[in-house]
Amino acid sequence: MLSEINITPLVDVMLVLLVAFIVTAPLLNNALHVKLPKTESTAPAPATKTVMVSIDAHGQIYVDRETRTLEQLDAAMRALAARDPNSGVSLQADASVPYGTVAKAMAAIEHAGVTKLAVLTESAGA
Repeated sequence: MLSEINITPLVDVMLVLLVAFIVTAPLLNNALHVKLPKTESTAPAPATKTVMVSIDAHGQIYVDRETRTLEQLDAAMRALAARDPNSGVSLQADASVPYGTVAKAMAAIEHAGVTKLAVLTESAGA
């Protein structure tokens, strides 16, 4: 009498479990869908000269009311940081602008060496 363990059914079951895991793993994400609240009014920043960077509803970028591309924004912020390392930038974006556009503008400002960035929002009471 031969006493051998037949592992074929075990391998079949393990492969089925592996396929089930591979198929369901991408569906298991912890993303939460939230609606961000409006912010409370805060005290205004001290009255110092800041550069205003604006993004309109069409995604067009303006630096102190002058139209700029994303690359031109980076160059303008580098020039600003070279001129005055303590200078500040105020960023305001239309509510309908995709977050990616705003994030790219913020990254360009930070990459240029500007350390003081204020993001302007609408107060909850308005």
